[in-house]
Amino acid sequence: MATSYAQQLITTLENNGVRRIYGVVGDSLNPIVDAVKHSSIEWIHVRNEEAGAFAAGAESLMMDSLAVCAGSCGPGNLHLLQGLYDSHRNGAKVLAIASHIPSQYIGSRYFQETHPEKLFAECSGYCEMVNSTEQGATILHHAIQSTMAGNGVSVLVIPGDLASQDAHDSPQLRSAISVERPTVVPSPIEVRQLARKINDANKVVLFGGAGCRYAREEVLALADKINAPLGHAYGGKEYLHYDNPFDVGMSGLLGYGACNDAFEEADLLILLGTDFPYSEFLPKPTETAQVDINGANIGRRTHVSVPVHGDVAATINALMPLIEKKTDRRFLDAMLRKHEKALSHVIEAYTGAHGKKKPIHPEFLTDVVDGLADRDAVFTADTGMCNVWHARYINPNGQRKMIASFRHGTMANAFPQAIGAQFADRGRQVIALCGDGGMGMLLGELLTAKLHDLPLKAIVYNNSSLGMVKLEMLVAGLPDFGTDHEEVNYAAIAKAVGIVSYRIEDPEDIESTLREALAHPGPVLVDVVTDPNALSIPPEISLEQVGGFTKAAAATVLEGGVGKMIEMARANLRNLPAPSSFKGL
Repeated sequence: MATSYAQQLITTLENNGVRRIYGVVGDSLNPIVDAVKHSSIEWIHVRNEEAGAFAAGAESLMMDSLAVCAGSCGPGNLHLLQGLYDSHRNGAKVLAIASHIPSQYIGSRYFQETHPEKLFAECSGYCEMVNSTEQGATILHHAIQSTMAGNGVSVLVIPGDLASQDAHDSPQLRSAISVERPTVVPSPIEVRQLARKINDANKVVLFGGAGCRYAREEVLALADKINAPLGHAYGGKEYLHYDNPFDVGMSGLLGYGACNDAFEEADLLILLGTDFPYSEFLPKPTETAQVDINGANIGRRTHVSVPVHGDVAATINALMPLIEKKTDRRFLDAMLRKHEKALSHVIEAYTGAHGKKKPIHPEFLTDVVDGLADRDAVFTADTGMCNVWHARYINPNGQRKMIASFRHGTMANAFPQAIGAQFADRGRQVIALCGDGGMGMLLGELLTAKLHDLPLKAIVYNNSSLGMVKLEMLVAGLPDFGTDHEEVNYAAIAKAVGIVSYRIEDPEDIESTLREALAHPGPVLVDVVTDPNALSIPPEISLEQVGGFTKAAAATVLEGGVGKMIEMARANLRNLPAPSSFKGL
């Protein structure tokens, strides 16, 4: 029996380890869905293709492997866009199958006609349309190899009629896929230049992002050799925050601690594996070096006088023999003290009486979640205030995984990302920190979790408000408008679709209820009524009337406690020498 292009596609995906495809079936997808039916691949029925793309992205990030989503022609694959933007910017290895109208009608303004090869171009590293089954076999290889090589999402646009046609062999399709992570060795010239700058500097600060994932030990060794405070971006928290004796916190809109102070007082800032987007938080007068595996990132956010194109670990390994050990700890010790003081100043946000106040303080809630969660739990977080709680109260330890819309910043990502993370490992605890706005936006995915009996746990921060938007308006000097909405009982909705649910209004019920919820073997939703003014601006503060966050305003507004981070900050002070004069630092 002849093999169709659809069958060839699915067989190729099987050969590349794909175990499931997330999507919604539809007429132009029917040949592909039928091929899935006769394969080892599972079709994961989601309620919105957007959620399928989010889920595929999270699965890929969990497994560091190829994940797949699909949408039918026109409106079907258009729904993929939001999730694909997020997956592409998060560096997930995702192949999106965008089914298309019959090929003979393309260009005739046919029913449901769009131009997917144009629409998906910006959210993919590779996007091509199958024009024949001969060409389709070749570009199938290209699409898989591109995303597996780290070029972001690949999109394969397949007219429905071509999917049913006989397949053709392609030499390229028989090629092995390169899946190993490359080592980009920096130029010796750039390494020597950076070494000279470090040796000449008195006060060096390191700031790491997601690019430090495979370089944690190297980064800590560098910090130790040059007595450098070490801060991190949100994307670097999972890899750099825990067991870090040089930790000075995080910069940016969600930042805390002494990171920004270290930026301002340093005479050399080294950005390591981060495309940190908030230029206003980077110190303009401070000489800056940047190390990145992607040379295109260098100098994108601030003035960089010392560029190094290479991966972080390889760069530090080449750098270490060239730099002199710094014996003066005064700058590092001063920043560690400032960090501990900054965290102590806001520690009351989740301790003492705040654990008994109504409405429930989200800081207190998240601190309890962090304490009860498994040591290898996976945490997803919606964009907005949940990012604040995720960044400040969820503590990584080398085993936990943190997933968010780090670079796309979209709403409604946490629950569908939890779906993908749970499919990747059904035996691992997955906790979604969901804003009520995000939960309401893709509410239908409760049905997906129920249908597939996923044991994920969703905690809804229900403050009947779009909290981050309200905060943005207030910081801009605008009266908030359109941010508050009618109270919704998400526990009742979850219960109606057959999901075990709890609603918490009294803080005294948090720990016992969460223990019970986390122990349940199936999907659970915990609806927690939280304080919509948890990060309200103190009335005595005079805000700059600007159309967005400023550094000073954000530092004031986002003071809100940092959970158990204070314990590490205080531990880092125990071995410091007695305070001495820091005059002249």
